[in-house]
Amino acid sequence: MELEEINKVFSPVKEALESGLEERRELRDELNAKVRAYLDTRNEVNRQVKELISEVRSQKDIRDVANTKVKELKIDRAEKSDELKQIRTELREILSRLEENGESTTRRSGPPPSKIRAKMDALERKYERGGFTGASEKGFFREMKRLSQELKEAKAFNKDGGKLSDLKSAVRNAERTQEEAHNRVEKAVVEAQEAHDLMVELSEEVDRLRELANSAHSGLTKSKKEADSIHSLYIVSLRCIHSIQDIVKAMESRTKVGESEDKTEVSDLMSKLMSGDTLSTEELMSLQRN
Repeated sequence: MELEEINKVFSPVKEALESGLEERRELRDELNAKVRAYLDTRNEVNRQVKELISEVRSQKDIRDVANTKVKELKIDRAEKSDELKQIRTELREILSRLEENGESTTRRSGPPPSKIRAKMDALERKYERGGFTGASEKGFFREMKRLSQELKEAKAFNKDGGKLSDLKSAVRNAERTQEEAHNRVEKAVVEAQEAHDLMVELSEEVDRLRELANSAHSGLTKSKKEADSIHSLYIVSLRCIHSIQDIVKAMESRTKVGESEDKTEVSDLMSKLMSGDTLSTEELMSLQRN
């Protein structure tokens, strides 16, 4: 086949390959840039996911500690509530007894039992010394009877009424401690709920970021596959162009130097090769053709 025929056959093919070569290279580079971008996005998102998972675990620990504290504080609050209930029951019982006896539920205006007893003792000593005679003796018995009744009432009041004041104070203290226990429970519940809500929010964000990372990974895989395919086509086209160029150069060389020169060239190349010199790519191809 003559050189002209060779050019006629290969020139259109070479032009077609060259026209698409730059386009394939640019498309390959664009796809590789996408691969890099997807890779960076996936790695960054996975880094954020790792940090969020660590924070989720931290919030879970905080929530669990707070829930344990809530349980303990609820037990303490229940104990304080039982104590308050017991004191209130005792207070109601005393108030009921005082009301049934017609006694004051606030305070007693008369003297205490000790003073009543001292007065009765003084009257008895006077009576023993004969200090009461006739009509005054009757007055002594009436006074002793009155004082005896007053002493009885004073003792009864001391039994319930005296305790009444202590119980009222105890109720107030129990109410205060019960309210403090309740407030501690409420505070711990809020802390536990806040930690739980944050944990749920972070978990939802982890799920969202994982979807984003998966999407980036899918884009990376797809873009890399496309880039590798385009790169393969680019390399094949480049090799085809170089092969056509080599064929044309070989035909041109054969036409110019003729058969005899080809033989001389082959001999020279073989001598050069045998002497240990390095042959160029074109020399090797020439040696192969001949």
